[in-house]
Amino acid sequence: MAHRFKFYRVGGLDQVALETGADLAALEELDQKLWVALSCPVQGLEIDSGTLQLLDTDNDGRVRAGEILGAIRWCKARLRKLDALIPSADGLKLADIDDSNPAGKALLGACRQILAHKGKPQADSLGVADVADVSRVFDGTRFNGDGVITPASADDGETRKAIEDAIACGGGTPDRSGAPGIDKARLDAFYGELQAFADWSRSGVAAPDGYEALQAVRVKVDDWFNRCRIAEFDPQALVPPQQPPADLAALPLARIEAGAVLPLLEKVNPAWSGALQTLQQTAVAALFGPQKTHLTHIEWQQMQPRFAAYEAWLSTKKGATVEKLGAARVQELLQGPVRARIEALIAQDLAVQPEADAIADAVRMARYRRDLHTLLMNFVNFADFYADDRQAVFQSGTLYLDSRSCDLCVRVADPGAHAALASLSRMYIAYCECKRPGESMKIAACFTQGDSDYLMAGRNGVFYDRQGRDWDATIVRVVDNPISIRQAFFAPYKKFIRLIEEQAQKFAESKQKEEDAALAAAAQGNVAPPAKGPVDVGKMVGIIAALGVGVGAIGTIFGGFVSGFMNLQPWWAKLVGIAGAMMAISGPSMALAWLKLRQRTLGPMLEANGWAVNSRVKVGIPLGTALTAIKALPPGSSRSLDDPFEDKRARRRRRITYAVLILVAIALGVARWQHVWPFAK
Repeated sequence: MAHRFKFYRVGGLDQVALETGADLAALEELDQKLWVALSCPVQGLEIDSGTLQLLDTDNDGRVRAGEILGAIRWCKARLRKLDALIPSADGLKLADIDDSNPAGKALLGACRQILAHKGKPQADSLGVADVADVSRVFDGTRFNGDGVITPASADDGETRKAIEDAIACGGGTPDRSGAPGIDKARLDAFYGELQAFADWSRSGVAAPDGYEALQAVRVKVDDWFNRCRIAEFDPQALVPPQQPPADLAALPLARIEAGAVLPLLEKVNPAWSGALQTLQQTAVAALFGPQKTHLTHIEWQQMQPRFAAYEAWLSTKKGATVEKLGAARVQELLQGPVRARIEALIAQDLAVQPEADAIADAVRMARYRRDLHTLLMNFVNFADFYADDRQAVFQSGTLYLDSRSCDLCVRVADPGAHAALASLSRMYIAYCECKRPGESMKIAACFTQGDSDYLMAGRNGVFYDRQGRDWDATIVRVVDNPISIRQAFFAPYKKFIRLIEEQAQKFAESKQKEEDAALAAAAQGNVAPPAKGPVDVGKMVGIIAALGVGVGAIGTIFGGFVSGFMNLQPWWAKLVGIAGAMMAISGPSMALAWLKLRQRTLGPMLEANGWAVNSRVKVGIPLGTALTAIKALPPGSSRSLDDPFEDKRARRRRRITYAVLILVAIALGVARWQHVWPFAK
């Protein structure tokens, strides 16, 4: 390889260092078997999801190694050096952009356009806040590279009016600034309609007198004659509706009668009297003379052929969308130089297209400057996870519960589905439901130090997310695994004590049930409980003798243990014996816990959320101690052991017991010392 990578070992894992731009540039040469992760989800991480969505070029909800490498290549083509991405920080310096190539030059122009829009044209860096909303970055500009021209793009009134006419007739295309405009396709379509309308108009047929008046009442006249014809066969058609319409115009033109003729001037619906009068004065008068004031159905049919040629010509109308402009305006637009001016404006707009298109590149580069290296430190290596001063992107915050703080907390969608795979991590996991006003989420918290005696579903704690907000956290499910060697050491003794307590409780409950049953039976039979008979002395003597034999046997065994313990030489052998006894009891539990603690790994925790973890990220005992902190008094604190609510009698009994044990030990030691060293008398 041309580039020499540097590796460092942390947490038992060899990881590549990404400290320089040269490391990033050569990352494509590094075998992906050496990457810690090869895929991560877009959602649920403590990094801007907008940046991850830009990296997710195939929009499948995952960021993969190939997309990471593609982003680095993209940055390399636009920056002078990739060192500009290290370390992650908000603020892309314009001086770091390589304007010696078209892509970099367009990016630099876009950055300056955005900064000018934000009112700081002299700024030397572009931040993520500057590109948060670029939808209106072209407000107030004539050209923005999208090929769409608005009326404001024209510098003369005639061209501006033509663009407005085109928008009014054919609709507009939104410009990048949000204003409606026209592009080359809409301009061509508009002038195509103008030409079609002009050609159709030149082939026109003159409209006969009264055509418009006829069109105004044609539907109502046909309806009236149809009603009269129906009345000839159905007298019920003459019955008026019980509730006439509120709109008078909805009623027939005149009274409906079988075989009636349509009056045009008198006894007509007032809402239509004006239209019928116009019909009589134009169309009817032109065909039948001005004295004609009534129409039969046959006469009405005779009027229609007079307008057939004109209607046939109207049916071939073209360019209807521009008809409202009028023939004069259509000819003006076709014959004038306006079209050439608009095409020139579109060409000017397209000339700045590379720079305008680079607005999206500016957004991408600003986000990459802030987030890309951070992602690499949680993807190619897990440097942030092992760092003391920061957390990894998959760590969602800190859970405080049971006098401990857990830093290894990850967001989960479904605790049940997550636990199926996460249990293979060999870690003790407490799934918590976190709530705050109007919000809720679920987390999986890993307890890697202490014990699990008081960790159970229903316990409450407080969760602080990465923004410092506090959430009410409640355990809803646990995945039980050993937490520490200390817990495993005391586990047998705790189990023994719990067993004794359970047996004593069961014995007491059984006796109580027997007494309750006897009392209930006596109450139901309305008789007194049976009195206890006289004590069987012989039986009692036998029981006492048996107990004596048992106690004697136990005493003999205990005495043998004590005698053997006291005969151990030299003195430190006694300590070894005590340690051996304790190890015989706690050893198996500790060995099993040690084996499981050595197998703890982070991979299943993340893979249950959609990660593809490529290495065995072990969570050993030292790392587990760092991830979960147990309560401790601050250095230099004072402490008073005088508890006003302590049970003084119990404390006195404990002290007496301790004193007796110490005196017995001293006496035995003195006796043994005198036996070994007789000359000391």
